[in-house]
Amino acid sequence: MGTEAPEVVGVIGGGRMGAGIAQVFAAAGAGVTVVESSADAVAAARDRIATGLRRAHERGKLDGEPADVLDRVLFVTEVGGLPKSAELVVEAVPETLALKLDVLTAAEAVVGDGTVLATNTSSLSITELGAALARPQNFLGMHFFNPVPASTLIELVSGPETASVTTRRALRWVHALGKTEVLVKDSPGFATSRLGVLLGLEAIRMLEEGVADAESIDRAMEQGYRHPMGPLRSTDLVGLDVRLAIAEYLHKTLGERFAPPALLREKVARGELGRKSGQGFYTWD
Repeated sequence: MGTEAPEVVGVIGGGRMGAGIAQVFAAAGAGVTVVESSADAVAAARDRIATGLRRAHERGKLDGEPADVLDRVLFVTEVGGLPKSAELVVEAVPETLALKLDVLTAAEAVVGDGTVLATNTSSLSITELGAALARPQNFLGMHFFNPVPASTLIELVSGPETASVTTRRALRWVHALGKTEVLVKDSPGFATSRLGVLLGLEAIRMLEEGVADAESIDRAMEQGYRHPMGPLRSTDLVGLDVRLAIAEYLHKTLGERFAPPALLREKVARGELGRKSGQGFYTWD
């Protein structure tokens, strides 16, 4: 591992995003502690990371053997199990303000005074989250993208209290992972979610209005504008429930242009959440 990467990392949440974050730091040589809520959730997180490492190895994208990298990951069921020596702790729990506040304040009470705390939120206010912390100067947003191992981008979001040294440390870690950053100031939806959600919502409205089918709408953006993935397939990948939660927050903070379409609400209510449920705007194996 390069000297710029953190040696000890904590990740709170072992879902698709948290597992991906843990995987890339472990692959870079860090010792990683993953916090999950139960023994069953720990087992599922371990499987996600093991599968991700195996796939990376099969593609020639992993230095070393998957089992050796997985050995660098420790799993615990309490935030109190985070190592005090962690240089970085990334929160990757569901997009709920109260839950994120709970885990961030609990983590801050455990780790050292110099630990950088980061949230993987894609839209929630860094200012509001940081205001609950005793050391907001050590806090920022590190917005990873799904799937984390393959994505090359991390959005770094500074709040009003974020120290410049905290941003510089995070920037070095982004580069140590072989990824590229965009630096933004705290604003609803930041840069990526604000643009991505707006495009996704309009694509859903077009589908709702019968303008074209899902494949045609996506193909228009993929082939016409060279987007690597169309907005409806991207919504399936992110999760319709996640996109709805972000849209509701942006609707509240930025206005009517982010109002969630009825079709999105209906699909979420039916449990059609995208790839993770097997059905969204597409059917997934």
